Amino acid sequence: MAKIKIMTDSASDISEKSEKELDILVVPFKIEVGGKSLTSRVDFTNEEFYKILDEADETPTHSQITAFEYTEIFERLFDEGYTDVINITINKDGSSTNSNSILATEQFFEEHPERKGKFRIYTIDGVTYTGAYGYAVEQAAIKAQKGESAAEIVDFVEDWVKNCTIFFAMYTLKYARKSGRIPSAAAFAGELMGLRPIMRIQDNQIVTNCKVRGDKNIIPEIVKLTLEEMIPQTPYSIVYGSDREPADELAAILTKKIGYPPVEFYQIGAAIAINAGPKVVGAIFKRNGK
Repeated sequence: MAKIKIMTDSASDISEKSEKELDILVVPFKIEVGGKSLTSRVDFTNEEFYKILDEADETPTHSQITAFEYTEIFERLFDEGYTDVINITINKDGSSTNSNSILATEQFFEEHPERKGKFRIYTIDGVTYTGAYGYAVEQAAIKAQKGESAAEIVDFVEDWVKNCTIFFAMYTLKYARKSGRIPSAAAFAGELMGLRPIMRIQDNQIVTNCKVRGDKNIIPEIVKLTLEEMIPQTPYSIVYGSDREPADELAAILTKKIGYPPVEFYQIGAAIAINAGPKVVGAIFKRNGK
């Protein structure tokens, strides 16, 4: 009988509640700040990290999850009797974490050729960031608990992440400028004019979809874009950071417009906040092919 383990990394931003209740293995990213190495979800909470980020002289960085770390995990899971491991990682173009999981899988079976056929490892590119693939992780774990096969779970996850979109806004360009995500001159000019870019995250890319002037126009624009592209009657989620109020406002408007509430709220952790800053808001949904 199959025994399936669902695993991911901490950039998926699933809650500790989901991690425990759904028996998901979350591999934390290491965060380098002020010459110290800290571990996400272990050495600080999200709220504590927002404070660290605000006070840091230099922008913190996160390191990839290494092939060595993954190999150790695969060894342990085999010893615990798992037959299938489904590892859903952060966007492969944003980190070497995905390729390291693939490398670790190759090394694992090179060292243990006799385990082929008895133990299967699936590494899936999350394609996006935060709860966009975090939702797929949670649903995969629910499906595993219901007894669905590894192949059925993999098919679901791959379909979701390939057809998922986030419209995501930052309330300041300060952190994107410091991390190099937005050129300094553009960020400075944008702040002076009160411009707020609405980012589209899908297909392994982050692009500026449009810009609005002033914080008050962020949520109406995200609502408009979501309604234009979301497949009707499908689940959607909200992503937020240090301030829950914009998330609740966005959820209330979308609930009224769509007719049902979001299935989940995802608070960004360190790996995302480093580049976006602590105050963000966004909508996650399955798009209609646009």
